[in-house]
Amino acid sequence: MDLKGPKVVAFIDLGTNSARLLVVKLNSNRSFTILTQQKEVVRLGEGEFADNLLTSEAIERTVVVISRLAEIARAFCAEDIVAVATSATRDARNRDDLIGKIRVEAAVELNVISGPEEARLIWLGVSSGVDIGDDISLFIDIGGGSTEVIIGDQTHTFLLRSLKLGAIRMTNMFMSDVTGQIPDETLLEVRKHIRSRASHTIRHVKGYHIQHVFGSSGTISSLELIAASMKGLPDPHRQGIITHVELSAVVRHLCSLSLRDRRAVPGLNPDRADIIVAGALVLESLLDLAGIFEIQISSRSLRDGLLVDYLSRIPGFPHAESMPVRDTSIRQLGRSCHIDESHAGHVASLALSLFDTARTSGYHALSDDAREILSHAAYLHDVGQFISFSGHHQHSFYVIIHAPLLGFHEYEILMIALVARYHRKKMPRQKDPGYTTLDPEDRVIVLLLAQFLRMAENLDRSHDGRVLSASLSTGGRHETILTLECSSDCTLERWAIMEDARSFERTFKKRLMVEVSHQVRSVPQEESDT
Repeated sequence: MDLKGPKVVAFIDLGTNSARLLVVKLNSNRSFTILTQQKEVVRLGEGEFADNLLTSEAIERTVVVISRLAEIARAFCAEDIVAVATSATRDARNRDDLIGKIRVEAAVELNVISGPEEARLIWLGVSSGVDIGDDISLFIDIGGGSTEVIIGDQTHTFLLRSLKLGAIRMTNMFMSDVTGQIPDETLLEVRKHIRSRASHTIRHVKGYHIQHVFGSSGTISSLELIAASMKGLPDPHRQGIITHVELSAVVRHLCSLSLRDRRAVPGLNPDRADIIVAGALVLESLLDLAGIFEIQISSRSLRDGLLVDYLSRIPGFPHAESMPVRDTSIRQLGRSCHIDESHAGHVASLALSLFDTARTSGYHALSDDAREILSHAAYLHDVGQFISFSGHHQHSFYVIIHAPLLGFHEYEILMIALVARYHRKKMPRQKDPGYTTLDPEDRVIVLLLAQFLRMAENLDRSHDGRVLSASLSTGGRHETILTLECSSDCTLERWAIMEDARSFERTFKKRLMVEVSHQVRSVPQEESDT
């Protein structure tokens, strides 16, 4: 991604409780200006968590809100709208209904992200607003459907966890019918559930020397506001910190009130009154388990992380990383599965060369986003061998689709997994898992990318990089020429290409011809003794 001039970009974070919009102008001098921030309550997860189904009312409510936020973004002339969905959408069996309605009615492509990716984006957003350097820090974000727990410093994460302990989820499970004071037995039940869900993660947290603790989200900010109000501090004099003692006092106070009375609590938005107790109990339990005495409040959140992540892909911006998180995540997965990295890298290089020369020759007009999908799929195409060589292309699909790849949304991971799956054996079929769920245009993209990957795999059949380069060009009305430059005999690679030539001819409607030239690798002579 490059920035050739000023550009307006919008970011939408669709959570379980609310939808947030951030619109920024990216300036030519590699700075950015915030144009507007908006927040709308949607209660998308209301009534969902018992059977993992979004209600029709919640879907309609959310579509209206996202449409409104998209209109605001376009009023600022946003060229890109980056929209992600988290816990409620992630867990819903009927999430495709929501995604489809938003696509049609709001003209927004909603991308579902995994729990670890949600945690990473929260860390990006919060850490970009503080100066912690190498100090190991704990980040806690309590959403409507999940709570994210992160260990990291300014530039690295060491732990990314997403726990199903959101404020709406917990309210639905334990307090949906409670309108009066919260009974003691209910509090015991809630605390027991939180501890059972969080204890494993907190054991890992306690293995680090934590120097700072940051809390983000509307729930934690509300609790700090209530604590400040209980101390008699006016809003301008808020400390931005809530201690464990203060939090416990807030919890006792809230639990002693009816729902009606909670709506009148100073510092608490009445719309949050029914779920604040559950969120407060989650935070209190986490601080109890981890032995934390106070937590700093951050106004930053996932939508800020979306901005930082977007900027990190633009050369020249201060947030750009030496190796993007997507590349790092892909390589970590490959290494964890003990792939032949030399072979994987060479296949990726050949596949990209075929992609580029085919595009130059007019065989396709796929975007650079598709090119990136091909690059990652090529690098990971053999990860399934970690399970078994037999059928390893299918194993690769399942390894990738279930991997916690950071920096990607779920649809991108599906595309990568499918392209890797078709690097050998049969080409895509309508009935194949995952493939049938793609949009028609994305099925075509997978088909084309898989073809380039199959060819690249066949061109390194010997696993020694003897095919130095490969390019595609037009050889006539009905022919395509594949030109190979080889360092040594490549009979095996040429044979493999011609064995699979029919799939190329079905895809591009051209006959494939192969031309080979040889480049002799110079071998340095041994120095003679003198």
